[in-house]
Amino acid sequence: MDNKRELAQEIVKSHVIYSLGAGLVPVPLLDIAAVSVVQLDMLKQLAKIYGEDFKESAGKGWISAITGSTMARMGASLVKTIPGIGSILGGVTMSALSGASTYAIGQVFIWHFSSGGNFMNFNFDKAKEIYEREFEKGKKVAKDMEKQKDKGDEMEDVYTKLEKLASLKAKGVISEEEFSMQKKRLLDQI
Repeated sequence: MDNKRELAQEIVKSHVIYSLGAGLVPVPLLDIAAVSVVQLDMLKQLAKIYGEDFKESAGKGWISAITGSTMARMGASLVKTIPGIGSILGGVTMSALSGASTYAIGQVFIWHFSSGGNFMNFNFDKAKEIYEREFEKGKKVAKDMEKQKDKGDEMEDVYTKLEKLASLKAKGVISEEEFSMQKKRLLDQI
């Protein structure tokens, strides 16, 4: 894998994470706007890597043309208007769709730029075909990234608890034996 492509994949990965978060914005339709900003930023960064001029207005048009109707995302966004469970269900759904879409858009532009394409010779039919295929992969990627984030949160929580235990031991509140037993229990959770 060439250096540009590796860097491009890292940009896509970070923007998928941002999209997962943006999809959780609790205000209907504001979440779509937030994800669009993330996707445009990703496109701008990818264009820069490949030495292409980026125009935001054109970027919006290309993303819309590739993704087609945003009705499915708007539906997930509007589910958030249902009191209580709607905001949770809509947020989770919108987050997953946003991550998958961002992944797919990133893959389309990496393919296009790495095969010598530029913004003047964009093949929308081929891009849509790639988008659909990569969107399905993106669902799994987004789900896996969410799991990794959750696991990272768990690791941080365990680390924080270990620090507190060590502090309690240092202050003489708990014995070395109690510390070791609690430490083992925490580490077994990982």
